[in-house]
Amino acid sequence: MYVTAEIIREVEQRYGTPVEITRQYEMTPEQFDIVRLGQTQGRCHDVTLVIVDHERNIVVIRKPSYPLGAYRTPSGGVEIGEAFDNGAIREAKEETGLDIVLEKYLIRASARFHCGSEVIDWTTRVLQVRPTGGTLQPLDTKEIVEARKVTIAEITGPIREALLATGSPGLRYRAELDGLAIELMTNERQ
Repeated sequence: MYVTAEIIREVEQRYGTPVEITRQYEMTPEQFDIVRLGQTQGRCHDVTLVIVDHERNIVVIRKPSYPLGAYRTPSGGVEIGEAFDNGAIREAKEETGLDIVLEKYLIRASARFHCGSEVIDWTTRVLQVRPTGGTLQPLDTKEIVEARKVTIAEITGPIREALLATGSPGLRYRAELDGLAIELMTNERQ
């Protein structure tokens, strides 16, 4: 088991109780295979990191398969036996080159991906984090081709449109998570 209920209780004690959402997506066999690739050793979760700097810019990444203009917040899996915080910090470093501090647990998303009679249930935990150092440059250049800072207007405007234009349910899911995270952070500041 990668992330147990006990681990999540501890995360909630440190970073707060998240908003919970549920989503369902129908996928083509090719799209479903992409989700299946993330299930190494039975993994069915990811930690998504909304890295917000002091100017309120947000760090996004682009994978090799994404069209130009399509970005999303970085994410990855906590490894078996790895502490939750350490997994999140490692993923941020690999995908963005940045060192981070976890600040707030924003969203627990339960997604069900369908392809015919096949189903994958996936949990995403979205956390707001702050960069503390490093250089904005992906270390895992096989998985990530670009990391950059964008404004809230960019991520909720042209970047969201680019993700949705792909027609990919997986990227629609990512656009929805990013949009909700920004909405939660923006409402909190008001």
